[in-house]
Amino acid sequence: MNWQAITPHRFKLAEGPFWDPPTGALYWVDIAGFKACRLQGDTFEHWQLSEPVSAFIPAERGDALVTLASGVYRLDLQSPSDAPGLSLLCVADPHAGNRANEARCDAKGHLWLGSMQNNLDEEGADLPLTRRSGGLFHVDHQAWVTPLLAGQGIVNTLLWSPQGDALYSADTLDGVIYRYPINPGPVLGERQVHAGRHPRGAPDGSAMDAEGFIWNARWDGGCLLRFAPDGRVDRVIELPLCHPTSCVFGGPDLRTLFVTSSAQVPGPFEGAVMAAQVDVQGAPCHRYSG
Repeated sequence: MNWQAITPHRFKLAEGPFWDPPTGALYWVDIAGFKACRLQGDTFEHWQLSEPVSAFIPAERGDALVTLASGVYRLDLQSPSDAPGLSLLCVADPHAGNRANEARCDAKGHLWLGSMQNNLDEEGADLPLTRRSGGLFHVDHQAWVTPLLAGQGIVNTLLWSPQGDALYSADTLDGVIYRYPINPGPVLGERQVHAGRHPRGAPDGSAMDAEGFIWNARWDGGCLLRFAPDGRVDRVIELPLCHPTSCVFGGPDLRTLFVTSSAQVPGPFEGAVMAAQVDVQGAPCHRYSG
């Protein structure tokens, strides 16, 4: 694949890419740099926040959600970069010392948010992980929060089966991607291992293609793994960087794959957001419906 950096910027910990089909814009964050970023055409914008931000998701009403350590906020996209206009939507995880990590919206436009022990200090530098205090939470269009899981390590990957009856979610500390049946409520059924450990790194964020295959970024693995619906490895996609963090399908035909990364080691593309054309169409992202 012909991988290219989409901007000259390099980020401490780029994550959470989101492609917004109505506007043709790519959203992502720099968790450790406290930035919410957007690229629309050739125009790059960012909003400088005061704490770690793990997801940046547009909403149907025209603003966007940002998931911060202190809660989920609405961000006024007309506000200036250095003075972002924020209003609290909810505190999904009330556990002191945790922060939001992975967050995505399902086909109904409801937010699913995974958390973890906060591993970043006030400057965005790493702190040690000492406990499995993370959880998974569901936030509906009225900002009603439903806790779904507790005792999680690092929640990464939030994807749904094409029928919407199962959730795929990784715990990076466990090194596997799990499959959970979704029951009314929502309530999650008993988990099963969907994709087990692999020598090419640990599972981070993922995207799903139109064929139901999961494209998973492999932290410290320098690649993506494409998992078939039965959990087997279908393909290894090599990357010109060591620490990919997540990916998303975008472009007008959803055949451009965007990959975020972390600047953990020196290198020309470490910390970049990369893009390449792929031979399969992706599944679309969904805005927050509230």
